[in-house]
Amino acid sequence: MRAVVQRVMQASVTVDGEVLGKIGKGLLILLGAEDGDTREITEKLADKICRLRIFEDENGKTNLSLADVGGELLVVSQFTLYADCRKGNRPSFVKAGAPQMAEALYEYFLARCQEQADVVERGRFGADMKVELLNDGPFTLMLDSAQLFQ
Repeated sequence: MRAVVQRVMQASVTVDGEVLGKIGKGLLILLGAEDGDTREITEKLADKICRLRIFEDENGKTNLSLADVGGELLVVSQFTLYADCRKGNRPSFVKAGAPQMAEALYEYFLARCQEQADVVERGRFGADMKVELLNDGPFTLMLDSAQLFQ
């Protein structure tokens, strides 16, 4: 499982002109799954992200978690995080998880995050989404469960 985590001042996701999710201060998470990912991996990644100390304290140090600042989450599914660009100019997505499995893990990730954050917004799995954000910092992290938990 891979996640791009962006600390934001605000973010939103729109489908066909309709705003599906909108947050203020918090984290925008672009989330992708691959075949072989499990609920256990999903839990670990959700917990890791929610506990990351990447918000500034009163001294300007990145020392506070999402809960510490009352931050919000916007989670958007993104299979393109598993693009393989090694050959040619057209990315291959064969490593991305099968849609049914990936959607189930996306839903599980959202549920796990809802246990730890008061506001958890979402996109629409498989939809053509427009994502807007105001990155704070900028502060962006790339997390890969294969590197974190194995």
